[in-house]
Amino acid sequence: MRVVVAPDKFKGSLTAAQVAARVAAGLARAVPGVEVVQVPVADGGDGTLEAALSAGYRRVPVRAEGPTGEPVDTAYAERDGVAVIELADVSGLRRLPGGRLDARAASSYGTGQVIRAALDAGCRRIVLGIGGSACTDGGAGLVQALGGRLADAGGAEVGRGGAALAAVRSLDLSGRHRALAEAEVVVASDVDNPLLGPRGAAAVYGPQKGASPADVAELDASLARWADAVNRATGTDAAGTPGAGAAGGVGFAALAVLGARLQPGIDLVLDLVRFREALPGARLVICGEGSLDAQTLHGKAPAGVAAAARAAGVPVVAVAGRSLLAPAELESAGILAAYALTDLEPDLTRCMTEAGPLLERLAERVASDWVTDDARR
Repeated sequence: MRVVVAPDKFKGSLTAAQVAARVAAGLARAVPGVEVVQVPVADGGDGTLEAALSAGYRRVPVRAEGPTGEPVDTAYAERDGVAVIELADVSGLRRLPGGRLDARAASSYGTGQVIRAALDAGCRRIVLGIGGSACTDGGAGLVQALGGRLADAGGAEVGRGGAALAAVRSLDLSGRHRALAEAEVVVASDVDNPLLGPRGAAAVYGPQKGASPADVAELDASLARWADAVNRATGTDAAGTPGAGAAGGVGFAALAVLGARLQPGIDLVLDLVRFREALPGARLVICGEGSLDAQTLHGKAPAGVAAAARAAGVPVVAVAGRSLLAPAELESAGILAAYALTDLEPDLTRCMTEAGPLLERLAERVASDWVTDDARR
């Protein structure tokens, strides 16, 4: 008997790998001898790097520039010439010193440095997860790190961050990393925002990164100047493309300068970790995340896992810190039942601090309902 455990992280409590391990421990205690295949997943944002490493990719350390210029120790995951890079781990909100938001100055330069390191090492397929960014620089920093030169009207090089783009007048790509010409770049993204305007990178995501209303207007105007410079340099007008506004506009630079294609995050991660290969012969799939809610139904990891399992004819249940979805909503996502830590412990603080032991107990309930001999009868 085999059960596939494919959860996302419980944010603030457990990583996806820790969730999978706790569920596996509870299942094994309830059903000795059960085969549990652990496949931690992510939706293309935080946790993408860890999911690749858990699936057997090799960790390659890189020292790069954090979102506001400080050095950070990050890594990419590599297997068979494929590099998996998580923007959040180098240019993300969690890399801001002291958590201080800086929407105007934060840059994606470090992410470009990690891509450069992977290209230098011979990787020719770059998979970039871009959720959780701290920047609103249109991916300009990333382009600079890969050899692009941004200049102002006097020919001087433009500095880092979205606000600095107010001065950009030209982009010179003659120094662009040569390996980009033969590399395939795939970006994991689930947003459809354009780069500019009321649904653009600055307006929608800038406030989450500390931008005031005045900052939003300034950043949107700066991004428009950047888009004009990119258009003149590449002949590509990608500012209005759905997804160009992802990660503060990193989606735009990836599309227009790197020739990337966008793919839904969970679909891309499921391919990377070879999730579908674990499904034949499985009796049950257990997905999960910290909070099952309305966002779950729109491209989040549990919905993607459930869709893939359902296509293979394997039933799916979910574990979560809490579930705010009605049974009909779960069913629409292909999830037959949800088991929440709050079913065992109504105190949300204790659910956070004691998530591991509670999750093991929850897994025993799942086993009793779906895996034991009584459940099979």
